[in-house]
Amino acid sequence: MVASSPTRRPAAGTTHGKGPPVRDAAAAPIRTSLHDIALDRERMRRRRVYRLAAVVIAIEAYFIVTMLTGHSAVPAMPPVDPLVVAPALFFAALLAMLVGSQVLTGRSPHLTYRPEQVDVTLDDVVGIDPIKEDVRRSIDLFQTHRRFADQMGGTARRGLLFEGLPGTGKTLTAKAMAAEAGVPFLFVSATSFQSMYYGATAKKIRAYFTALRKAARAEGGAIGFIEEIDAIAMSRGGVSGADDDAWLGSAGPSPRWHGGMRGVIRNAVISEGTGGVVNELLVQMQSFDQPAGLAKFGNALIARVNLFLSADRQIKQSKPVRAPILLIAATNRADFLDPALLRPGRFDRRLTFSTPDVHGRRALVDHFLAKRAHDVELDDPKLRDRVAAATNDWTPVMIEHLLDEALVNALRRGAAQMSFEDIEHARITEMVGIGQPVAYTSAEQTLIATHEAGHAVVAWLVAPNRTLEVLTIVKRGGTLGLLAHGQCEEVYTQSAHDLRALVQIAMGGLVAEELFIGQTSTGPASDLAAATRTAAQMVGAAGMTGSLVSFMATGQDLVTSVLGDPAARIQLEKVLDDAHESVFGLLSRHRYLVEALREALLERHELIGVQITDVLVAARDAHEDVQDSGRVSVA
Repeated sequence: MVASSPTRRPAAGTTHGKGPPVRDAAAAPIRTSLHDIALDRERMRRRRVYRLAAVVIAIEAYFIVTMLTGHSAVPAMPPVDPLVVAPALFFAALLAMLVGSQVLTGRSPHLTYRPEQVDVTLDDVVGIDPIKEDVRRSIDLFQTHRRFADQMGGTARRGLLFEGLPGTGKTLTAKAMAAEAGVPFLFVSATSFQSMYYGATAKKIRAYFTALRKAARAEGGAIGFIEEIDAIAMSRGGVSGADDDAWLGSAGPSPRWHGGMRGVIRNAVISEGTGGVVNELLVQMQSFDQPAGLAKFGNALIARVNLFLSADRQIKQSKPVRAPILLIAATNRADFLDPALLRPGRFDRRLTFSTPDVHGRRALVDHFLAKRAHDVELDDPKLRDRVAAATNDWTPVMIEHLLDEALVNALRRGAAQMSFEDIEHARITEMVGIGQPVAYTSAEQTLIATHEAGHAVVAWLVAPNRTLEVLTIVKRGGTLGLLAHGQCEEVYTQSAHDLRALVQIAMGGLVAEELFIGQTSTGPASDLAAATRTAAQMVGAAGMTGSLVSFMATGQDLVTSVLGDPAARIQLEKVLDDAHESVFGLLSRHRYLVEALREALLERHELIGVQITDVLVAARDAHEDVQDSGRVSVA
C-alpha cells in the first residue's frame, strides 16, 4: 500500500541486514508529496484562473480601446418590427421544445456530489474490516495512478464490483471512498437509465460516461457509482455463465444457497434492453480515455489535413491522456451479470460484502449505541456481546434498525433511554412479528406453556453451548409461543452431537405434552418438520448415521430425496425415534423443571435471557434441597 506521508529512503545500494539492495528513492513508487489527483486538480485550477484572467483582460482592453477612440462600448441595436419578432420567437420556442425533448431523453440521470457534500467517511464503515482495508488500497492506487504506472509499470484499478446482500454497506462504502479520495461522486441508479424510447437507454449510458470523463478531467479525478447494475447488465443470450466447478471440494460449511444461473444461458431474445444495453456498457467501460472536447475536434481537423500531406510530413495527433476514473457498481445478483463485464480491465476487483461476524457486529453495536440514548446497563461489555451474538447473520442496516425499534419500545413505556429488554423485544418482533393479544382458554394456555417449557428445559439440559434468549406464550405471527435460542459463540460448523441436540430440543414440546397433558396437539407439527429437516441433513448430507452417500449430489431437495429412499428413510426415522426416547426419559426425570417454567410462563407470559435460567436454577436448587433434607431425615 502506498504511504500517505513523505518517507525517507536509504541511498541506492544500501542494505538492511542480509536483504537485497534498496532501489534509489527517485525510482521508488512512494508518495513523496501530494498525490496525483491533488496535483492534477491544482494544475487545472491554475489553468482555469489563467483563462478567466485572459478573458477579463480582453474585456478591459476592449473598453479601454473604445473609450480612447471615442466609440460606444455597446453597439447600437437596429430597429426591429414587433410583428416580425413575435412569430420568430414563437417558432424558435417551438423548435427549442422539439430539440429539447430529444436532448432531455438522452440526458444522463446521475447526481453529482462534491467531496464536501458527502457526510460519511471510511471511519463510518464499521464491521467489515477486510473490505475496508482493500478499499483503502484501491483509493491509494487511484490517487497515485500515474506514479504506479510510470515507476512500477502497473495499471491501476478502473472498476470495482461490490456484491452482497442488501444493507451490507455497499453504497455507504462507495460514498466514503469518494470523500476519502476528494473527488466528485457521480451517483446513478441503473433503473434510471431505462427508457420507453428505443435507443434512449444506450444514449443515457453514453451521456453518463461522458459526464464522468469530463468531471475527471476537470477535477483531477472522479468516482462513478452505479447502483443495482444488474438492471442493465444481465447476461446476454448464449453467453457462458459462471463455472460451478470451483466450488467443489471446498472446505467449511455448505453455502446457504445453492444453484443459480450456471452454464450457458439460452435466452434467444436480444433487444435494446438486454444485448444492446450491455454492449454499450462494455464499450463505454473500454473508452474511459477517449479524447474529449477540443482535443477530439483538433484530431479530426489534423486527420483531414493529413490527407493532403505525404507520409513523411504527417502531423501527429494528440494522444488521449489516461483519465483518472474509478467506476464502482453494486449488485445483489453478481452471478446474473454478463461475464464480459467481470473480466479484468472492466471490473478489476470483485468485493463480496458478507454479513459481519461476531466481532464486526460487536463493533457495530458499539458504533450505533454511541449515538443513541441507552441505560447504563448497556455499557456492560457482556450485554453488548449478547446483542452481537443474538444478531447472527444480520446486516449492519438490520442492527441499526433493531436499535431504533428498541428506542421506540422505550418511548412506548415512557422512558427516554433504551434498555436491554427493549432490544430483546425489538429483536423478537423483527424475527417473528409483533405480539398479538389473544384470549386463550385456560386449558389451551396451560398446553402452550407446557409445550414451550418442554423445549426450554431440553435445551438447557442437552445443549449447554446454546443461550436461551426468549421464551414466550404471546402469539406472534403464526406462532402461539416460541423459544429463541442460539449459540453462545459464533461457529461455522456443527458436530453430530450439535445436530442431535437440535432434534432433541425440537422433540421437547411433543414429549412435554405427552407427559403432562396425556395427549398431543397440533402444536408440535412445525417442531416435527424442523426435526425431520435436521435429521435429513445428518442422514443424507453429513454422513453421520453410517451411510456416506450424499443426496445433495442429486441437485434435488434434500428432505425429499432422503424420504424417497427406503434405506435412508429408515435411518432418519431411527434418529427421530432415538431423540424422542431420550427426551422422554430426560423430562421424566426433570418434571420439576418443566413445572416451574410452566408456572412462570403462566404468570409472566414472556421470559427474556437470564429470567429463563433464573427460574430453572431456582427450581433445581429447591429440588436438591428437598432431596438433601430427605436424606437427612432418613439418616
